[in-house]
Formats: sequence, structure tokens, C-alpha cells
Amino acid sequence: MKLATFNVNSIRARVQILEKWLCEVEPDLLFMQELKCKNEFFPEIFFKSLGYSSYFNGEKSYNGVGVLVKNNLNPDKIKINFGFDDESFMTRVLNFELNNNENNLKILCTYVPQGKSVGHEDFIIKKEFFKQVKNIIQDNLNLNNNFIWLGDLNVAPEFEDVTNPENKKDHVCFCAEIREIFKNTREGLTDIFRQFNKNPDEYTFYDYRVPNAVARKIGWRIDHILASKNLIKKFKSCYIDLRPRLWEKPSDHVPLIAEINL
Repeated sequence: MKLATFNVNSIRARVQILEKWLCEVEPDLLFMQELKCKNEFFPEIFFKSLGYSSYFNGEKSYNGVGVLVKNNLNPDKIKINFGFDDESFMTRVLNFELNNNENNLKILCTYVPQGKSVGHEDFIIKKEFFKQVKNIIQDNLNLNNNFIWLGDLNVAPEFEDVTNPENKKDHVCFCAEIREIFKNTREGLTDIFRQFNKNPDEYTFYDYRVPNAVARKIGWRIDHILASKNLIKKFKSCYIDLRPRLWEKPSDHVPLIAEINL
């Protein structure tokens, strides 16, 4: 199974990007963040023509999460809902479950709030968001579930995950406080990208405002795929695909892809 996460930064603006990418890569599951689209305007029929079922929850201009599921996966074995148990963050949280005989798989896809600035009200919300994620992770680990947390998590965990880290120490996605919170939140999960890639200068976000950011390797690794220990040996690869960032009208993020045998 090939699964991917991609902050598309407006689903309707990236239709051509996604058409080309889906036809070339053919993922079984594509988890998406920042749809920026009301549900009635989501291009569901278009993705169906490409061989994918769509599950999504979005809003105008902001947020939004969804997943494209290749038609070779039986929809009767898939369960999806949005938000946390208290129905908060309905356009930032997608819960996915695949009941594949004995190999059930649970995936939590999140678009973590960016936080704006340290001390800002949104930064407090970001920290509260991680507390809720922590509860979900621990519940699944206690049950020994096959569990993955992925998405735009808006934290660069280590110094090698951002360009010029010394200049980012007060940033809401890299300050010591948020990196410590992230470390605590993801306890018990393994960073699958780092299982296969040890090199620095590999990023998933390249700011539009930075000229030639990809070529100059100026970016952030803030999109992640994290998995429970019982899944680690089942992963065969995990890699960043830079190509869509170089195509016409790209997102400022790039896809992160993993291959797993279930």
C-alpha cells in the first residue's frame, strides 16, 4: 500500500497538479490538508474519474481535511469521521480506519494550527490541540493498534528540519517549547521519514516568498508520517516528492509518501 500526505493549499487551485501527480504516483491513500473549500464545491466527481473516492470536510478559505481512496480498496472496510470526540476541529482532524482482515489500520490525519506567534491566542490553541492528539495516540498504543499519525503537523522537530535554525528559535513551529510539546505528544511513535532518510536539507514546505526556495534548499520539514512500533518493519520506503513544487501553480508544501506492506 502506498499512502501519502499533502497540504494542497486550496484543493480547487491544485486540481491540475493533483491530476498529474495522482496519475504518475498512483497512491492508494492521499490524505490532504488545507482544502480551503466548502463541501459542496469539492471536485468529487473529478477525482472519481481518476479512480478515487473522496471523503472530506472543509470550509471557505480556511482549513479543511480529506482523503482520496483508490477504488481497489473496499469502501465497506473503511470507516471515517471528522474532529475530536468533542466534535472540535471538524475541519482539521480526520480519523480513518481500514478493517483489512486481521490487519486493521488506524490513521489520524491532522492539520495542526500554525499558532501565529508565541504567546498569541492561536499558540495556546495549538498547544491544546496537541493535548487532544496525545490522548488519541495513547489510547491506540494502549490497545496495541496499528496506528499512524500524519499530516501538516506544523512543527520542525530537530535543527536539521529547518534552514538556518538559529534564526528560528522564536518561531511558533520551531521554538523550544513547541518542539518539546511535539516530542511528548508523539511519544511511542516513530518518524518514518527519518527511518529511511538521515540527510538534512530535506523539507516539505517551501515559502512562496523565498525566491528559488527548492533549488536553494530553504525550507521546513513540518509534514510528517509517524507510526506505532508494531508497524515499523512493515514500511518499505518513505520519501519527499519535490516535483509538484516546481510545476505550474504549486502548493507551498510537497507530498510525503510512504510504502507499507499490510
